[in-house]
Amino acid sequence: MSISHTLLGLLEAGPRHGYDLKRTFDEKFGHDRPLAYGQVYATMSRLLKNGLVEVDGTESGNGPDRKTYAITDAGITDVEQWLAAPEKPEPYLQSTLYTKVVLALLTGRPADRLLDTQRSEHLRLMRNLTDRKRRGDLADQLICDHALFHLEADLRWLELTAARLDRLATEVRR
Repeated sequence: MSISHTLLGLLEAGPRHGYDLKRTFDEKFGHDRPLAYGQVYATMSRLLKNGLVEVDGTESGNGPDRKTYAITDAGITDVEQWLAAPEKPEPYLQSTLYTKVVLALLTGRPADRLLDTQRSEHLRLMRNLTDRKRRGDLADQLICDHALFHLEADLRWLELTAARLDRLATEVRR
């Protein structure tokens, strides 16, 4: 996820303080990974330097001054271009899991146990996500569906690999 573009997009609704940006980001996108305040302010500093935001005002209070940031026309254009560009699909052609299976076979370790352990971990996570999906709002449901579909694909691969393990062991040891 592009933190910069997400914060720029949030600024399109109107000027905001860094605190407000963090709170809105965390509510909408950061359920599992909330932003650190330092990350928000470092990102805003970079966006300011690149001319994508500007300081719209400053408020003095008990603590440090609070800057209000506003998106510039260049920032709006940048968000539009980012939203229009398709994300590159990840083909997972060299996954860590595949590497572990082959290394287990090459070193004489039980690859079937590795696959069983991984299957159990995937199923545990799927149960947690399914529970979270039942309790969540629509945004959380969609996020969980995305993760569940990927985990289901991984499970299919685990089953297929387990079924072909003897043949893979023969080929790997050649």
